[in-house]
Parts: sequence; C-alpha cells; structure tokens
Amino acid sequence: MSKRGLSADEKRKRMMDFFHEKQDFFQLKDIEKLCSQEKGITIQTVKDVLASLVDDGLVESEKIGTSIYYWSLPSRALNKRQESIKKIEQELKNEKEKSESYKKSLANFETSEDDEEKRDKLLDEYKDLVDKRQKLLKELEALKENDPETYQKSLNTLTECKKSCNRWVENIFSLKSWLKNKFRIDESVINKQFEIPDDLDYVE
Repeated sequence: MSKRGLSADEKRKRMMDFFHEKQDFFQLKDIEKLCSQEKGITIQTVKDVLASLVDDGLVESEKIGTSIYYWSLPSRALNKRQESIKKIEQELKNEKEKSESYKKSLANFETSEDDEEKRDKLLDEYKDLVDKRQKLLKELEALKENDPETYQKSLNTLTECKKSCNRWVENIFSLKSWLKNKFRIDESVINKQFEIPDDLDYVE
C-alpha cells in the first residue's frame, strides 16, 4: 500500500511548527530544503504552502536587497489567530441580531399582509444568513487545531447562531402555513413562488 501524502492543512501546520521552532529568517531555497528534510513536505509544494501562510498573515516576508526573507514568531501567529476568532465571533453576533430582526419583521408581515416584494426580501435575507453561517463554520473548523480552547468558546457562540437559524426556519414554516390558509394555495406553489427550497429544514 502506497504511503498517503500530507494534506494541505497538515503541510501548513508543519511549516508553522518549523518557523516557530527555528525562530529565524529564511530564504525560499532554505525553507524548501529544511521543510523537506525535517517536516516531510515535498519540495515541489513548499512554495505554494508558504504563499498560503503569507496570504493569511501567519508568515511575514520582506525583500532585503535582491532576496526575500520569511519568518514567523509564535506570538505573532497567536495574535493573528485570536484576531480571526474575534472577528468571526463578532460576525456571528451580528448574524444573530439580524435573525432576530427578521423574525420581528416576519411577525409584522403576518399581521399586516405586507406586499410580495417584502416577502421576497425576507426570504433572500434568510438565505444569506444560512450561507454566512456555513462560511463561518468552515473558518472555525480551520482554527480548531490551532487554538482548541478559544475554538470551543467560539463554537458555543455558533450554537446560539444555530438556534437563531432554526427559529427563523420555524418562522418560514409559519409563513407558509399562513399563506396556505389565507389564500388556499398548495405548499409547492408557495415554494416555487417565493423560491423556498423544497428540502428546507432545521439546521443540525
């Protein structure tokens, strides 16, 4: 059985370990050689892995003369991760507030028979909220290995966001029920008219 290659995330982690262990400045050729020898990262992929870490702000780079040097200090990387987590937590908080706002708007709509344009807007905003949550989930997963304790804290915040999403799903179901009773139309017609997915369900 052939040996399984390293995943992109594992290569990134090993390269970060390399920088933090050495705490020195390196040129690309040195990083390629040392990461290949010490961390098992194939030389052909070192440049791309390094570029991804630079893009994410985890590795610093500076051109000195005709050469480019790379480095990463543990404290700098930790601060960067904490900044990313704080940003995600704030975004989750904002999405939760939006969800509550949409819930109130829907309640007003059900009693005032608002126009079709507003219904469409509410449904579009709900879809955006779900998409945003999925994106945040992926970002949090990427942070999980680097900072488990802070990740768990963020996960708790995400759980609250999930509850808000599920309350919103309940509101959508209530809206559909109200429309069916009010206008005597089939659920499939409502789904098609307002572009509600047939498989819309609570977030797990």
